[in-house]
Amino acid sequence: MMADQNEYEDQHNEAETASQPAPATVDAETLATALRERDEMKDRLLRTLAEMENLRRRTEREAADARTYAVTNFARDIVGSADNIRRALESVPAEAREHADGALKGLIEGIELTERDLAKTLERHGVKVVEPMGQRFDPNRHQAMFEVPDTQVPNGTVVQVVQTGYVIGERTLRPALVGVSKGGPKPEAAKDKPVDAA
Repeated sequence: MMADQNEYEDQHNEAETASQPAPATVDAETLATALRERDEMKDRLLRTLAEMENLRRRTEREAADARTYAVTNFARDIVGSADNIRRALESVPAEAREHADGALKGLIEGIELTERDLAKTLERHGVKVVEPMGQRFDPNRHQAMFEVPDTQVPNGTVVQVVQTGYVIGERTLRPALVGVSKGGPKPEAAKDKPVDAA
């Protein structure tokens, strides 16, 4: 009986051993191929992740630009109305404004109120007035219409504003039409000097 049990155990062990897969032997070439494929897949994965991150950033930037500059065409049309309101106020002589009473006074105050309200509305939507008077001429924000001889003011300084300019966000919506000084001293370049490193 003991012999039968030992024989049974030997058969059982042989059957178990036969059912288990034999340990795989991997040659160097197969290993090198597998490692190369792994590295290629890892590189592709990293590139895809970088592309997705770049796409996300670009999409966020485009969405922010769309929000900021969506009203550009409408604002460009409206600033003409703001100009007309300003012209209406300037057409009333200063003396008549001071002595205005009744209906004329109410009309002038109404136009001034409308102008302020329009300016606030434009500002709420990111449109701001460019105030170039006394500033150095900036071709990105100003359009020079003429030069004014003036020896007291540095060359290239805005000395007269013909038409107000506007910006929307960081972009110029409409450049200010300006007169620029000529014949004065050269502008100071002290700010452009390099700072010595200590």
